[in-house]
Amino acid sequence: MARPKSAFHEIKRDQILDIAAQCFAERSYPAASMNDIAAASGTSKARLYHYYGGKEAILFDLLDRYTQRLLLLIAQVEATAQRRNLDDRAALHELIRSFLEEYETSATRHVALLHDTKFLSAEPDPALGSDPPVSQRELILDRQRDVVSAVMRALRRAYPQRLNPQNQTAITMMLFGMINWTFTWLRPDGPMSYAAFADEVIGMLERGLAA
Repeated sequence: MARPKSAFHEIKRDQILDIAAQCFAERSYPAASMNDIAAASGTSKARLYHYYGGKEAILFDLLDRYTQRLLLLIAQVEATAQRRNLDDRAALHELIRSFLEEYETSATRHVALLHDTKFLSAEPDPALGSDPPVSQRELILDRQRDVVSAVMRALRRAYPQRLNPQNQTAITMMLFGMINWTFTWLRPDGPMSYAAFADEVIGMLERGLAA
């Protein structure tokens, strides 16, 4: 019988993922090596292989956990909106604030999601538990699509008189365009906080989409 992994094992994996995400963001995924990640972790490459079978496994675990986190965030906001009896527009605004709060502390993971998903395996992987089997790449892309679909539904509910089948994709991607690239310019210690920027985004939506 296999011995269950200890809590320390999972904590160490979390630390490795934090460091790997930083390495991928600074060097790019193709250029970063297991040696680079091991050195940044203050450990040996042999020790690193105790936790992950290779750089590809690190990338998948990083994106697997991060996309699950984004979907959980959406579910948490929906539950909060129901508990607080928020209307649809206030629920959307809460979702935008929650996304930007997450982005503030997950910049390097977000860089990996936007830039490095294409490096995941495209071969169907039965170990992922999907029927029919999907690849690691398709699993992450499907979750990204689920995030986009959830935000589109929230926008439709919030501004039903402005969104229609012809413009809903464009407006949804416009919103993501405003918030998804904050890691390139919005600094937590800069003149504008992530919370203040969330209010600016919400203000633009209100001025542009409110009836």
